[in-house]
Amino acid sequence: MPDVRLASPRGKWILLTTVLGSGMALLDSTVVNVALPRIGRDLDASLAALQWTVNAYMVTLAGLILLGGSLGDRYGRRRIFVLGVAWFAAASLLCGLAPTSGVLIGARALQGVGGALLTPGSLALIQASFHPDDRSRAVGLWSGFGGVGAAVGPFLGGWLVAGPGWRWVFLLNVPLALLCVPVAVRHVPESAGHRARGRFDVLGAALGALALALLTYALIETRAGTAATALAASAGLAAAAAFLYVETHHVDPMLPPDIFASRRFTAVNLVTVCVYAAFGGFFFLTALQLQVVAGYSPLAAGTALLPTTALMLLFSSRSGALADRTGPRLPLTAGPLLCAAAMLLMTRVGPDADYPADVLPAMLVMGAGMVTLVAPLTSSVLASVDTARAGLASGVNNAAARAAGLLAVAALPLLTGMGPEAYRSPAAFDAAFGRAMPVCAAALLLASVLAFTLIRRPPPGCRRPECRTHGSVTTPPLERGHRP
Repeated sequence: MPDVRLASPRGKWILLTTVLGSGMALLDSTVVNVALPRIGRDLDASLAALQWTVNAYMVTLAGLILLGGSLGDRYGRRRIFVLGVAWFAAASLLCGLAPTSGVLIGARALQGVGGALLTPGSLALIQASFHPDDRSRAVGLWSGFGGVGAAVGPFLGGWLVAGPGWRWVFLLNVPLALLCVPVAVRHVPESAGHRARGRFDVLGAALGALALALLTYALIETRAGTAATALAASAGLAAAAAFLYVETHHVDPMLPPDIFASRRFTAVNLVTVCVYAAFGGFFFLTALQLQVVAGYSPLAAGTALLPTTALMLLFSSRSGALADRTGPRLPLTAGPLLCAAAMLLMTRVGPDADYPADVLPAMLVMGAGMVTLVAPLTSSVLASVDTARAGLASGVNNAAARAAGLLAVAALPLLTGMGPEAYRSPAAFDAAFGRAMPVCAAALLLASVLAFTLIRRPPPGCRRPECRTHGSVTTPPLERGHRP
């Protein structure tokens, strides 16, 4: 039984290293958007290259995150976590030194592999190391510090881009890793899941990532209308079909099809896909709109996003407690509607937009909507399966959110008529942004209808989330099952 106490020196070191490791991945998911205009200018990148700068990371992370958790259970959670941190740092160094957009995109894909190894491992280490009496508090501190990182991420990214330069958005991970790895090796006990057995579903993970990559490529490059685009779309659909076939025939599948036998689980994931597709498109385009059209500096654009994450950090735990009493149906219906209203408010943000009058109201309404829906969404995921599969259910939900976000980033410029050089023209980008926000709002309206129609109060005694404080705007919190 794990016996490290939180108040002990070793307990503090464990908490520090897990916060540092997960913070690296969390910061990159929030700060890169702010850096995109400068990256595009310095590397002479097209809009498609900027889309891939975001999506290359998300493709490998979403496709491999379930496998990353399984690797830790089999080969040692500390070992895989340390490998993930070192991998992530090496890929970050390559990102920071990238001479071309192609090298940057390739390095971002490698970063996603590292993120898939370290992200599930950080929480797993806490659950495997701390005494049961201290575990909930340790998880709360871990998620709270992660929320702080998410809140300051856009501000930090804007400061780095405006000051030392966008390359330091990535290079900052290197000293963090140099601190994190030695602390983990010295102070974190090794652990593994005693029940981890069977063959890894490597083929399933590879096919899932390949399908996402090919479909993303087809969406981004469709404007070119080439035979390669059609071929990529066909190959992506074929890879998706092969993925489903492998998952239904593998002895120990990464994504067990029978988990979707729960109608509640299927419904919650449909809501998740709609919600995080809208969020992914919104935060990608808003960071560009504020700089390209409104004329904000990177620091001002990053600071403009702070109210949303700050509200989540301050009130997500209270929202979760309220949803426990009222049931998830009302917050999962109202939350998306508030977020949809925020996106429609953002259509008022144009050239020389005034922050208090034009931007801040939308950010506050967006924060209120996310506070309302994110915690109940996680509760509903955990309540939809038995306790033994809670970690798997959360991992699937997290991967679904990431996949939805990356496909939205790929599809929205196509749907709204953004050309390859649109972000270089304030007028063209502003017009496309005005068309994109109603599309995102429509996805949220669909999420609200699905929640109202399909989600009911969970049965009593269901497991509640441990990560009660949450600040990420790109994914729901990742929960783990209680494995030895």
